[in-house]
Amino acid sequence: MQSFIIEGGHPLSGTIEPQGAKNEALQVICASLLTSEEVVIKNVPDILDVNNLIQLLRDIGVRVERQAPGEFLFQADNVNLEYLGSDEFVRKCAALRGSVLMIGPLLGRFGRAVVAEPGGDKIGRRRLDTHFLGFRKLGARFDFNELRNVYEIHAQQLKACYMLLDEASVTGTANIIMAAVMARGTTTIYNAACEPYIQQLCHLLNRMGAAISGIGSNLLTIVGTTSLHGASHRILPDMIEVGSFIGMAAMVGDGIRIKDVSLKDLGIIPDAFRRLGVKIRTEGDDLVVPRQPHYVVDSFIDGSIMTLADAPWPGLTPDLLSVLLVVATQARGSVLIHQKMFESRLFFVDKLIDMGAQIILCDPHRAVVIGHDRKLRLRAGRMTSPDIRAGIALLIAAMSANGTSRIDNIAQIDRGYQNIEQRLNALGACITRATS
Repeated sequence: MQSFIIEGGHPLSGTIEPQGAKNEALQVICASLLTSEEVVIKNVPDILDVNNLIQLLRDIGVRVERQAPGEFLFQADNVNLEYLGSDEFVRKCAALRGSVLMIGPLLGRFGRAVVAEPGGDKIGRRRLDTHFLGFRKLGARFDFNELRNVYEIHAQQLKACYMLLDEASVTGTANIIMAAVMARGTTTIYNAACEPYIQQLCHLLNRMGAAISGIGSNLLTIVGTTSLHGASHRILPDMIEVGSFIGMAAMVGDGIRIKDVSLKDLGIIPDAFRRLGVKIRTEGDDLVVPRQPHYVVDSFIDGSIMTLADAPWPGLTPDLLSVLLVVATQARGSVLIHQKMFESRLFFVDKLIDMGAQIILCDPHRAVVIGHDRKLRLRAGRMTSPDIRAGIALLIAAMSANGTSRIDNIAQIDRGYQNIEQRLNALGACITRATS
């Protein structure tokens, strides 16, 4: 197991550029399965989840060529459909949550797929009902293999339909879109997720020959086609990494420029930090966070306590609530963090409480943070990363703490952040990687 050793108290300064978006990468890489022609994807992040998905595509027969740093060519002209039913394939899929995004394109193009319970973050229930209900509406049949504990999905020809999704699931929407582009007729998806990454997936599919309209809204119309062709695509900067860097700049920054963030695709993320009192300037497509001795939590017009809650896009992404919570520990004022989507995602706050943070965990979904206003620094400690986003939040806390901290299970952080210690050390951090 690998760990980070973090010497706290080192201010960060300079310029940092976000990696390509993890969640978009998982979607558009799987979209390459929809055609036998070449699909070129640029700005692919070099992170564990994406690398494991790329290897999984190689395993099923997809030709993968790395043409330049962050640029890959995919050609699914020789997919081994027999391997899809093997125990080895099922085992690998179960270890990688992103593998669930292969179901839609495999079902749409080949009429078959296999799904096991996927792995990933331990942040509470992450059900696949939305995916399954959407596939069923398109005419897919599900057979549960009790012996292998997998679902085998079949469809000779998917048939277009109208569907109202039970939730605006991002991966569910992406999966259903990728199946529907090959269905016969016109599919209408209402209550679709409309995150920038879903928009990017739709734009790529349209360049491949699909006919998707309503992009950017929660009502998508998809006219099915019999085949798609190759295309080229560039992945957006990762909005979650941008938000993580804003949090670092607020807590331990001595003036940081976050370069080429694609500001128009960040939604309300910068404003969420501004509600905590964090000053952020925009300069072109860059964000500049100056050194701030103090930042004061805003309040609502009626004077009530500030509440930050996650919501489907264009609301606040749940992936940044862990970072916002850590930033709030050194603000002046109090804030309620309301994590609505996952019931285990706030359980990492006990580690922050051990470090001296003043946090009241009300229930699995809500925590009240009473800021120290930098009058009391967090204490260094030893902790374990339970998931990607809690891991980066704990890393931010450790960089601001008094003393040397250790974070174990950093493979969780590596799943979502590319060479993070090297990039932060270049700004002045003191982080080393240790193997035990």
